[in-house]
Amino acid sequence: MLDTRMRAALGPALDSAGRRLARAGVPPTALTGAGWAAGAGACAATALRAWPAALVLWLANRLLDGLDGPTARAAGRSSEAGGFLDIVADFSVYAGIILGLAIAVPQARLACVALLTAYYISGTAFLALSSLAERRRVRLGDERSLRFVGGLAEGTETIAVYILLFLLPGHAVLITWAFTAVVAVTAAQRVVIGVRLLREPAGTTPTGLPGGGGTRRHPGTPPIPPARPTA
Repeated sequence: MLDTRMRAALGPALDSAGRRLARAGVPPTALTGAGWAAGAGACAATALRAWPAALVLWLANRLLDGLDGPTARAAGRSSEAGGFLDIVADFSVYAGIILGLAIAVPQARLACVALLTAYYISGTAFLALSSLAERRRVRLGDERSLRFVGGLAEGTETIAVYILLFLLPGHAVLITWAFTAVVAVTAAQRVVIGVRLLREPAGTTPTGLPGGGGTRRHPGTPPIPPARPTA
């Protein structure tokens, strides 16, 4: 829900940093790998109830994740492989932190299972819709490798919720259940959008996509070319 605004606010700074890193010869995949390592550390710190360390490592993970794409574009090294590794790294860290939370806070385990289930459904709908949009040559979202469609819970909301979990672990049960509901709504949004897209003739995109993604085209107009892959 907030990703478009956040990317607009932080995009210029991240692009500038990406250009500097590209000039310094930093490989985008190294940033992806370092970000994943920081995220894995955040998962372990969560399981060990080392909340300050988990918070710092989580923020480092998000920063590095925000830099690999701009660095790849600035270096002219954008690739589908980079985008694939990026999304796998993201999803593994998102789930790993919740697994760590279930270990650290036993009373939150049911909520964690419910959240992981909601993640699974939402992620499946997201990836299926991304593949479908690519097949139909419909642009959803921005210049990232996969076709992103917005929803109530996006990356910005996930960052905020995990920060709350690290700062307020005593309220982990309430926070996790509340976020589960939000992710479930997002999953339902994506399922509805996917069904609408499937039912429409090729060459059109459903209007009213959450997050402002997508462009409506009428039958008979040329298809929008796919976005350039990025890391």
